[in-house]
Amino acid sequence: MDLKLVIFDVDGTLVDSQAHILASMKGAFEAHGMAVPPREAVLGIVGLSLPEAFARLVPERAELAGRLTEAYKDTFAGLRMSGEGASPLYPGAAEVLAGLAARDDVLLGVATGKSKRGLDHLIELHGWARVFQTVQVADFHPSKPHPSMVQACLAETGVEAGRAVMVGDTSFDMEMARAGSVTALAVGWGYHPEDALVQAGAVRVVERFVDMPAALEECWAFA
Repeated sequence: MDLKLVIFDVDGTLVDSQAHILASMKGAFEAHGMAVPPREAVLGIVGLSLPEAFARLVPERAELAGRLTEAYKDTFAGLRMSGEGASPLYPGAAEVLAGLAARDDVLLGVATGKSKRGLDHLIELHGWARVFQTVQVADFHPSKPHPSMVQACLAETGVEAGRAVMVGDTSFDMEMARAGSVTALAVGWGYHPEDALVQAGAVRVVERFVDMPAALEECWAFA
């Protein structure tokens, strides 16, 4: 069987987590008496591991990246437990994932800048325990766009790079895909603008989740 692999980013691709992210950033910076960066700057670093994200947001205070990371995680966990700042699935995400998971010739994976704790919560919340065959998180890999997470997905599934597609919403996802020699497919409802996605290597920008299966077939047809 010609096995194919779809690797999904999470924040900005499967779930709209900007409310959680913005609130957690606010909590992290205020905990250290620092001004909160503008919304556009915060959403622009979504997808990076937290230490790398903070290093980019406040390069002049790089020594605080670790402490800001812990404050962010604490705020995020508190919001999640309180039920505030929910991260809903994008329209059509559940249906498309279910359809792909039902196929014998397709395996699904995740490559995310989220922590294992954060992703485990989403997997339990949405009943994804048997949906993804390979799951890669920021805890165990260098930050995107390093290809480590893509390489791990390929190794764990045994799928050739030419039959794999990385689906994401940021230029970091597209750059990671290219570095890992897999096809880069972007979504247009996330946190980076379309021109940045194309410039970073996206072969196409999908505007609706319902169009995802056809876009994937095109990627595999021309791989």
